[in-house]
Amino acid sequence: MGKKDEKTNVMRILEQKKIPYNSYNYLSTGAIGGVEVAQALGEDPDIVFKTLVTVGKTKEHYVFVIPVEKELNLKKAAKSVGEKSIEMIKQKELLPLTGYVHGGCSPIGMKKQFTTTIDKSAGEHEKIIFSAGKIGYQVEVALADLEKVVRFQLAEVAE
Repeated sequence: MGKKDEKTNVMRILEQKKIPYNSYNYLSTGAIGGVEVAQALGEDPDIVFKTLVTVGKTKEHYVFVIPVEKELNLKKAAKSVGEKSIEMIKQKELLPLTGYVHGGCSPIGMKKQFTTTIDKSAGEHEKIIFSAGKIGYQVEVALADLEKVVRFQLAEVAE
């Protein structure tokens, strides 16, 4: 792994809240997709999660955090947040909305706190790994600790 000296906002937030985490820098591997990232980290893809931002029929935005190998089930996702339907936001809307770029989106530290749902499979693991808010960086955090920084619910939303 690369140098660990670069801190992202996500890491700073975790430190401010005194939340233990491990960080990974996989920039040098050139990994892009989530499964490639899991391989680059030498981790089981079941514990490596991606952060997806959606918009509901009501125009509310929702964040879903799901295992990298899975897809978001839009029907289940909509039901989990009480929407008739949801869809992925357009890539160009991501940065102005969240402050993050595609591929570096984290549930921690978005410009605004959106309703966040993490796939219930996360509950089967002691810790999960997700973006540290910058391409090439991941953090590993225990779900119980993540609750101290992000309000979220667990629901079956991935397939």
